[in-house]
Amino acid sequence: MKVSGFTFLRNGQKLGYPFVESIRSVLPIVDEFIVALGPCEDDTEKLLREIGDPKIRILPTQWNERIRSDYSLKGFVYGQQKSIALFNCTGDWAFYLEGDEVVHENDLPKIRSAMEKHLDDEEVEALVFDYLHFYGNKNTYAWSPAWYRTAPRILRNTIPAWAPKGLFFLVMADHKRGRYPRAAHAGATIYHYGWVRSETQMNLKFRAVERNWSNQPRTVHYEEVDAAVLRPFAGTHPRVMRDWLPAAEGLFQASPEHRLAQREKKHRVMLKLERWFGFQFNKKHYRLVR
Repeated sequence: MKVSGFTFLRNGQKLGYPFVESIRSVLPIVDEFIVALGPCEDDTEKLLREIGDPKIRILPTQWNERIRSDYSLKGFVYGQQKSIALFNCTGDWAFYLEGDEVVHENDLPKIRSAMEKHLDDEEVEALVFDYLHFYGNKNTYAWSPAWYRTAPRILRNTIPAWAPKGLFFLVMADHKRGRYPRAAHAGATIYHYGWVRSETQMNLKFRAVERNWSNQPRTVHYEEVDAAVLRPFAGTHPRVMRDWLPAAEGLFQASPEHRLAQREKKHRVMLKLERWFGFQFNKKHYRLVR
């Protein structure tokens, strides 16, 4: 069994992505790691090469920044870059990680085992992971229908599939129609650290990417969040992240003056319904078959 890892990056250092830690976290279970690297104004490429692992293959790419964000599909340029990396994978499985996503070393044997188990089961086209979205500091994660709780991150690399945007994959049913992949659970968790970077870096990121999603500028203030969605993290972080994570004490504190947006009020109601009836409202970009 051969396993490819892949991602896409641009200005990862400048925008505060722990991309070195992300890649290092999966190198023990992949045979190659493909990086589609867009034009950078920082040391992202230098830091990639300093990892010093021959498994890493860097593909210089160009971003089509003329694609309109007000057309039929927002964020399409991310799907393009993700697909370029995917199309260069040569493994039986292709393991996608975004630059702020990390795998815990304790989960590596489980992930390897899940890929081996389903290698010859063609009904399984993808492996799904649980998610922990850390928010504000290393001791806090966000849990609500606004934050996806599961997502496919490993894709069978022998099927016609691509990514129309950054978040999900489509398997082509024919030359016109796509569908979400059939999936099994990997039995592991993705640790997402995008909302732990500094506010300054987060706002740099939003200014850099918003043109691909909308024409509305956005400023992030971490404390402007519904305290009801913040939960304490009692586990351990992946070993590769321990030097990257800023020191912090206790649960991240939301502003007591925060006024709930209509969307947040709706999510509070949905959280109550989830507790009462035991289901989840999150949209799933896959169909579980195992």
